[in-house]
Amino acid sequence: MNTWPSDGATGKLMTGRVGEHRAPRDDVFSSALYQDIKFRTLALVQESLEARGFVARSAAEPALRREISQAVSTVMSGAELALNAHERESLVDDVAFEVAGLGPLEPLLADPKVDDIIVNGHKRIYVERNGVLERTASRFRDELHLMNIIHRIVSPLGRRVDETTPFVDARLPNGARVNIVVPPTAIDGPILSIRKFKQTPLTGRDLVDSETLTQAMLDYLADAVRSKLNLLICGGTGCGKTTLLNVLSGFIAGNERLVTIEDAAELQLRQPHVARLETREQSADGTPAITPRDLLRNALRMRPDRIILGEVRGGESVDMVQAMTTGHDGSMTTMHANNIQDALLRLELLLGFGGMRADVATIRRQISSAIQLVVHMQRMPGGQRKVIAISEITGMEEQTITLHELFTYETQGAGKSSGAFVRVASQSAFMNRLASGTAGSGR
Repeated sequence: MNTWPSDGATGKLMTGRVGEHRAPRDDVFSSALYQDIKFRTLALVQESLEARGFVARSAAEPALRREISQAVSTVMSGAELALNAHERESLVDDVAFEVAGLGPLEPLLADPKVDDIIVNGHKRIYVERNGVLERTASRFRDELHLMNIIHRIVSPLGRRVDETTPFVDARLPNGARVNIVVPPTAIDGPILSIRKFKQTPLTGRDLVDSETLTQAMLDYLADAVRSKLNLLICGGTGCGKTTLLNVLSGFIAGNERLVTIEDAAELQLRQPHVARLETREQSADGTPAITPRDLLRNALRMRPDRIILGEVRGGESVDMVQAMTTGHDGSMTTMHANNIQDALLRLELLLGFGGMRADVATIRRQISSAIQLVVHMQRMPGGQRKVIAISEITGMEEQTITLHELFTYETQGAGKSSGAFVRVASQSAFMNRLASGTAGSGR
C-alpha cells in the first residue's frame, strides 16, 4: 500500500492505491509534500525549457504539457506522495500555470462561481462566492513567488510596481480589475485584489430571481431609464452598484450615442453606438495621469446623448452635474455612500471641493435640478445584494432637497438577516414624463 498525506499541517497519513480514479482531495493540494513536488517539477521544466530556448505562451500548449508530464514522472518516481489520475492532471495544470500563467490564481480566475480574489501576503488567498468571503487552500510559495506573479500581471501593461511606486491599478486581458499594493506600503507583504467580470452579463430577470429587487422595482427603473431620468446609484463597496448600472443601461434605446467613463472598463453595454473611455494613472516614467474630469470634459465634445460615469468621487462631479443640466438627460453614475441622504451630502461636498463657488442653497438647487432618481444598494449580512431604497428628487423646500420615496426594503429580526420589499408610494412624481418616455419606446 502507498501512503497519502491527509493534512499538511499535522503530517497524518492515510492509505490508497496509485492511479485510482478518485476526485482530487483538497488536503493533498495543501500538503507540504505536494507543494515540494510541484516546485521541484517546475524547476526541472524551467531548466529544460531554458536549455532548448522554448518560450511557452499558454498553459494549454501541448508541447509544454508533454514536458511537464515527463518531469512529473521523474519527480514522482522517488516521492513519498501517491497521486491518483485526477490529482496528477491537476499537478500538470499547476505547473503549467506557473510557467505560462498566474500561478495559483489561475484556477480561481477560471472558476465562474468566484467573483473576487483577495491575496493578503503569500500565505493567505481568499475568494468571494455568492457574496461571502472564504479562505482557500491555495497559497504562494513565498513572497518572491507572489511578487513574480505581480510583475507578470503589470509588465505587459507597461506598468511598474516597487518601493517607489508601491500601488497600481491594472486590468487583466479578460477585463478583470486588479489592485496591487506592495511593501513598504503593505506592511505584511504584497496585497492583491482582483474583481472579476461575468462572461455573460446579468439581466434584470437575474436580479429579480436573486431577490436583489422586485419585478415592480425593475419595471419602474426601466421606465425611468427609457424616460431619460438622470440616475445616481449609491452604496458601499461590493454591493452591486456597477452590476445594476450595467443592467439598467440595457434599457437605453439602440439609436442613442453613449459615452462611458470608467477607471477600469467594467460596463458591458450592448448598444451599437458606444464610445468607451478609461482613466490612466501617472506612470513611473512621468507619463501624466488622465482623470475622470479630463475625460468628462472631453466627452462633452463627443456629441453624446447620454454620459455614463462609472463612479463620481472628485472634481468630475462639477462637470457631471453641469452635463446633466445641459441636454444630456438620462445620464447615470454611481457613488460610495451609506444611504441616499449621505450620497446627496457627499455630492454637495464634492461640488464644493471641485470648485463650484456658490452658497449651500445654490449647490443644492443645482443637485435637485440635475438628478431625478437615487437608488441605494447594500450588501446584506449573508452576502446577498439588495436594492434598499428608490427615491425621486422632486425639488427644494427652502434649503432642503425634497425626496419622494417609492420603494424600500424593511429588515426584520435581531440580526436583520431577513426582510421584505415595500412599495411606499403608489405613484411616481414623474408620471407624465414616464408615460411619454415609455410610449415613445414602444413598451
